[in-house]
Amino acid sequence: MTNETSQDQFEELSLEALEADGDLAADYLEGLLDIADLDGDLDIEVRNQRAYVSVNGGDTGLDALANPDAVQALQDLTRLAVQAKTGRFTRLIVDIGGSRDARAQQLTSLVDAAVAQIAAGKDEVTLEAMSSYERKLVHDEVAERGYVSESIGEGRGRRLVIRPA
Repeated sequence: MTNETSQDQFEELSLEALEADGDLAADYLEGLLDIADLDGDLDIEVRNQRAYVSVNGGDTGLDALANPDAVQALQDLTRLAVQAKTGRFTRLIVDIGGSRDARAQQLTSLVDAAVAQIAAGKDEVTLEAMSSYERKLVHDEVAERGYVSESIGEGRGRRLVIRPA
């Protein structure tokens, strides 16, 4: 399977609904930052049928939240808060201090290494466990390079296997 999450599983939302999700998420995150006494500027963007909320700037305390596990936890909490307000699942993405871009670069490096191993004769390469968002990024990167990928495993242990086409 090259595209793990088909668009059919999620209802298409209007731009207004996606922007509203982003606003609700930003309000929730702003409240959390206030409780933690952290500063940060919130930016909301809509692309690829997702609301993206980024927290940037601020002080060095924000850096502690920029690790992948903390960002994923904040994203999960924020999604639940938005879902509680709207009554529907949201696919919003939370980014802290550019951590999503940094992780995307790491994932590209993982794909580089996997492709090199396949080019050297390996039949397949299994990558580390990662979130559904990260797996989606890797699926797309692998497909762009002309290889195929498949998700295997369950829950937090779900990972990708990359093979030649």
